[in-house]
Formats: sequence, C-alpha cells, structure tokens
Amino acid sequence: MKIKANNLQAFTLVEMILAIGVAAIVLIAVNGVLFAALHLRDATSEVVDAAAPIDQTATFLRRDLQCIVTPTNGTSKVLSGDFRVGNISSLGVTEPVAIEMFTATGALSANAPWADIQRVTYALKPPADPASTGKDLIRSVTRNLLTMTTPEIEEQLMLSDVATIKFSCYDGAQWQDTWDTTGATTSNTNLPLAVRVDIQMAGKSDAGPIELLVPIDAVARTNMVLTSTQ
Repeated sequence: MKIKANNLQAFTLVEMILAIGVAAIVLIAVNGVLFAALHLRDATSEVVDAAAPIDQTATFLRRDLQCIVTPTNGTSKVLSGDFRVGNISSLGVTEPVAIEMFTATGALSANAPWADIQRVTYALKPPADPASTGKDLIRSVTRNLLTMTTPEIEEQLMLSDVATIKFSCYDGAQWQDTWDTTGATTSNTNLPLAVRVDIQMAGKSDAGPIELLVPIDAVARTNMVLTSTQ
C-alpha cells in the first residue's frame, strides 16, 4: 500500500520580505499617530493649566464687583464702606492697591461669625518666585469689619507673572482711571455704572491684555437721611 504525502507549500523569500515591509510601515504609522496624540494631550493640558488661574481670577473679580455694597451717607460706614479705584492705600495692606471695595461675597460659617459683607482689595506685589518676570496679583480679604484693633487680613494669590492691572470706571459718559466715593479726591460719590478690568501678563505684550467688563447694578445713594419714629 502506497501513501502519498500532501504537497506542503511555504512563503517565498520575496513574500516574507513584503510582509515584513508592510508590517513595518503599519507600525511606523501607528507610532506616528500615538506620538501625535501624546503631543496634543500635553499641549492641551498646558493650555488648560495656564487658563485655569485666569478663569478663576475673572470669576472672583466678576463676583466681587457684582456684589458691591452701596456706600451710605454719614460717618458710620463700617459695613458699607466706600468704593475706591486708583493707586491708593488701604488699612492693613502694605502695598498700594488698585481697587478697594466692600462686597457681599463673604461665606457664612461657624468659624467666621461675621456678616457676609467683607472688604476686598486687589494689588500687585513682588513675586514669591524670584525667577518670575512679573508680579503676583493678590486678593486681600478683611472679614471682621467690627474689630477695634488692626483687622486680620487674608491674602489670596490670584495670578502670577502679571505686568500691570488697571481698573476703569464708567460714569455714564466716559471711562475714568480713578474713583473715590468719599469725595476726597473725585466728585463721584456714587458707584460707577460699570467697571472694566485690564490685566497684562508679563512677557505677553503682543497678546494683548485680559479684559473683563462688569456692569454695576446698585442703587445710588442720595443726600436723604433715613430716620425712624417710635
């Protein structure tokens, strides 16, 4: 009895070389797509990380300005102090501030048994990082407005590498760089109709400033003095 062996077929050398070449091309293409995706992820992460402090600063600024407390007449302005803009000095703050306002943005809690009205200032201070090319934008908050001693001030770092910050106030006809509801330096004793904030980052003068425009919706004070009868 004779058994016939089946004919065995194998790949030729040319076919093996072609298969290896195709596989190499596919691997190169996959490698390129993978590295492009990783580069895009890193670039997106850097953009998001850079924008996060700016978005947070804009949120704080907008909320503080929208909740401004209208100044009252008389000498008792403990819980409704004046609104001032310009290179001014503020009680307890070492550096000149760009703006000082009283705003109802204080968070009520058992550890902070005060009203929701707080004094807030924004100022540029020397950077904590010596390698920084700009200054630090600091938000200073005074919660206890009824203290008889030097008030305790909490400082919050908003932005680093800031070149300049400018507040402009709209009086209904034009924008003004200074504002003082005390009437000591300006004739504007009421709040402005809107406040514009321009923040220029250091080393990015060609990119233009970060701009924020906030309308002020507050009741204007008058010379009327409220009295009560019993």
